[in-house]
Parts: sequence; structure tokens; C-alpha cells
Amino acid sequence: MTVSNSAPIPADAANRIKLVIFDVDGVLTEGGIFVGSTMDGEPLELKRFDIQDGVGIKMLMWAGLKVVLVTGRPSKATSIRALELGVQCHQVVDARKLPIVKDLIQKHAVGWEEVAMLADDIPDLAVLRRVGLKAAVSNATEPVLDIADWVALRPGGRGAAREFCDALLSARSQLDDVIETYVEERSRP
Repeated sequence: MTVSNSAPIPADAANRIKLVIFDVDGVLTEGGIFVGSTMDGEPLELKRFDIQDGVGIKMLMWAGLKVVLVTGRPSKATSIRALELGVQCHQVVDARKLPIVKDLIQKHAVGWEEVAMLADDIPDLAVLRRVGLKAAVSNATEPVLDIADWVALRPGGRGAAREFCDALLSARSQLDDVIETYVEERSRP
């Protein structure tokens, strides 16, 4: 049963979640890649990440959730962004995400029903089919949309991750507290 276009995530589903997985290309980015080279001929790749998505990911962590990036395409730009956010990042050369996520589940001692994933395309399906909360960006492919429990109004790389983070925290009755704690901490001299 798909909860589409920013309908609330059911509280019972949200409260089970302990680990949140984000795909990168097409979810945290628009899916485009700028490829070029430096003057010395060294390959150069750039990606655009949405700043508000990053704040949403931090909010999940402040709420006590574990957050991990799992991508099927290694990239220095992704490594840099993960480091900035302070999140674990797994970059798999051949998009074999399932073994990585199985290891994460074991490492964090959670069950599949305690995992949420925000996804966009078929490389995510092996994991998405198993998690307890299946979420998709608005421009996800049909196979992902067909099984999603929740679908963002926004596309990947354009605020969909923040929308999901806010919806998840709201369903857990944590959104207002996380925001107020952030504001209060940054209001001190």
C-alpha cells in the first residue's frame, strides 16, 4: 500500500525504524554527473547535493537514528559529502548493495523491519524490497514507485531527502523537539 505524495508516514512504522539508508545518485543528487579533467589531465567529477537534504540527515542523527549512505557508484564527491555530514558511506563498484546492508543490519543489531530506505531506481530494489519502510523520490522509476510505502513530492537532489526526514521525524513525534534543540543550542553565546 503506497502512501503517496507526502501523506504522513504511519507512526507505528516510523517508530520501528532504527537505521535509515539513503541511496546517493538520484536521491541525494539529481542523478547527473559533471565529468571533466584538471589542466593536468586528472579526472574530475562534480555532483550537486541539496543543503537542506543534508540538514535533514543531520536531524535524523540528532534524533538518535543511525544513517548510512549506500551507493552503487564510487565517487570522491560522495566521499566528501559523507565526511561533511558525518555519516558512514558504502560505495559498491557493481551496485551489489544487499550484502553491504546485510552486514549493516548485523553490525547494528537491527531487523529488516527496523530499516528505512529512500531510493530511486532498480539498483536499490534488492534492498528496498526487504526493508520495513520503503520510500521513494517523486521521480523514481516505476519498479520503485510500485513498492514504495511513501513517495516524496520532490525529486531526488531537490529536497526529497529532507521531505522524507521531516516526515519520518514528524511521524515519530520528534520533529519539533529536534528543531527546537538545534535552535536553542545555536542561540547560546
